[in-house]
Amino acid sequence: MTRKALGLLLLAVNILFFWLASWFAFECQARPVNLREPVFFEVTKGKGMRAVSRGLAQAGLIRSPGAFLAAYSLFYHPRGPKAGEYRFESLVRMSGLLQALTEGRVYLHPVTVPEGLMGREIASLLEEKGVVSAGDFLPVFNRTELVSSWDPQAADLEGYLFPETYHFTKSSDPDEVAARMVGQFQSVFGAGLRRRAEEMGWTVREVVILASLIEKETSRPEERELVSAVFHNRLRIGMKLDCDPTIIYALKREGAFDGDLKYRDMRLDSPYNTYIYRGLPPGPICSPGRASIEAALSPAPEPFLFFVSKNDGSHHFSLNYREHREAVRRYQK
Repeated sequence: MTRKALGLLLLAVNILFFWLASWFAFECQARPVNLREPVFFEVTKGKGMRAVSRGLAQAGLIRSPGAFLAAYSLFYHPRGPKAGEYRFESLVRMSGLLQALTEGRVYLHPVTVPEGLMGREIASLLEEKGVVSAGDFLPVFNRTELVSSWDPQAADLEGYLFPETYHFTKSSDPDEVAARMVGQFQSVFGAGLRRRAEEMGWTVREVVILASLIEKETSRPEERELVSAVFHNRLRIGMKLDCDPTIIYALKREGAFDGDLKYRDMRLDSPYNTYIYRGLPPGPICSPGRASIEAALSPAPEPFLFFVSKNDGSHHFSLNYREHREAVRRYQK
């Protein structure tokens, strides 16, 4: 090969290299096109980067699978893509995609568990949000290892799945979900509240049971300690609690509640029927929030024994049955 031919070959190689470098740099820095809203992208377990690159191109997140794979081979190999669901904004660059996929920066779905749900309702909510199927979660809910150290009487996790806003990955492990929620309960029911319960002669379980009744009876912050006072006063003198939500809970457990509590339901033979059985029901009837737990431990210093709904979300509190009957006639016409 002559010197001239060799020079031409080197020039061609340099031009090709420069073109490839320019193309590669352009592709790596290019922004996704026509993405007007966030894009969710799922990587299934065992999927390789080549298959992922094709999926990214189909989703409009990258322009060139070849440039993506080249960048991966140069800068991120041998780390493979981590399985999970990802959420990408319209301005993400190729380097951002590669970092997210190889580091496993999966999207966490916010899930708000409201106060007052029973365990089965929480399972349905988690399924609705795509976190875990109810069928997978309920067997975990029925195991008690997470709470047995402080509640050896627990038959399940009822009352201990703390209502809070959580962030879970799609298709989370049901054991991890339950552990997170029970762990949040432990964090809220800390040393101070446990010490208060011990001073009152109450167990954690008893406090949670009472708190669950308060949670279902009123949503008014100013009423929680008053409702707590009524229940504490009744328990002290051996008077039945007559708490409607306990009957509703018993009916729901049997799949027999149609949304309307009837007079005949008051005769339901269930240990949860506080119109028949004295004392606290055998277990919590929902997951109470922090405010209801605190109210259970801090009843108002009032002698009330009765309360009735005013049909506007609030309640009228009475000292004796005569006053209560008058309030019932007034507000429950």
